[in-house]
Amino acid sequence: MPHCVIEHSDNLDADSLVEQVFKAALASALFEPDGSDIKVRAQGFKSYLTGPAKADFIHVTVKILSGRTAEQKSTLADVIIAGLAKSGYAGVSMTVDVVDMDRASYRKVI
Repeated sequence: MPHCVIEHSDNLDADSLVEQVFKAALASALFEPDGSDIKVRAQGFKSYLTGPAKADFIHVTVKILSGRTAEQKSTLADVIIAGLAKSGYAGVSMTVDVVDMDRASYRKVI
């Protein structure tokens, strides 16, 4: 049930990023085999700095329910960053952060 939130410089293709992160989360084998519980969204930014200059960036925050091991979270981050790195984003700063959501207070209604 991850919520994958991609923040990126606005000149990068958001649809491509969403697809790449979805495929990587699915490949982690930590979620439903058909990917039905994986949610991915992207937000491009026009105004930003990366250090003292403006350089392209991709930052993915993956919010998952608490209870996963540190190894599972590390593997998830590795799979996502590897998937992005294989996509040919030369000179783009890429980061991934896996964050626990409190299982006791998380609510969902469909």
